Amino acid sequence: MILFVADDHYKTSPGKNTCEEIAGDYPRMKFLENDWSGFTAFDLAKDCELLILNMIADTCGLPIPDEQAAAAVKRYCETGKPLLLLHGGSSAFWPYDWFRESSGLRWVRGNDPDGFEASFHPHEPYRVVVAKTRHPLAKKLVPMELPQDEIYTGLEQTRPFTILMQTTISTGTFPQCTESFTRWGGRVVNFLPGHLPAVTRHPDFIKNVKTLIEDLLGDER
Repeated sequence: MILFVADDHYKTSPGKNTCEEIAGDYPRMKFLENDWSGFTAFDLAKDCELLILNMIADTCGLPIPDEQAAAAVKRYCETGKPLLLLHGGSSAFWPYDWFRESSGLRWVRGNDPDGFEASFHPHEPYRVVVAKTRHPLAKKLVPMELPQDEIYTGLEQTRPFTILMQTTISTGTFPQCTESFTRWGGRVVNFLPGHLPAVTRHPDFIKNVKTLIEDLLGDER
């Protein structure tokens, strides 16, 4: 099973848009929007092969996932299984210190418990390119010419990571896709683009999301 959980991200529904583009390729995928029940309705540690998060806790008027949901996700991570964190997914469980540390490259909220300066997202058209790296996954990814959208910058490095894709905009060069590992050995891929439907349904965006899913599932097969 693949569990894909998203918020509506201020009525833009990036997770839902992405899911609709890829669902036909993943019949075992279960998708939930604005609904945290899936974290405890399934035995993630036993039955979930890949957890995809496209959400930020305590946004869009939604509640923070409760202790039971967080514990279920932590048990999943403790098995060494992978995480795919789309857009703001690195803050899906930001109130929980173990998740903040596990996310690798973390979107920092304004009310950060660790006291870090908030991350920020300028809005520009942007090109995301494959980084200069010998990582085999990077060779499978394709560059993306994306319309004006949120560009996540100023994130916190919480684990050592490899930059797989990056963008250069008016304010500098920033990672847009990274790979790291949790303390339990699970792979974590952060894929930061993806707010408006013009991006989350863009053919090259979708191709890269599918490439990341296939690569992460390869560890579990």
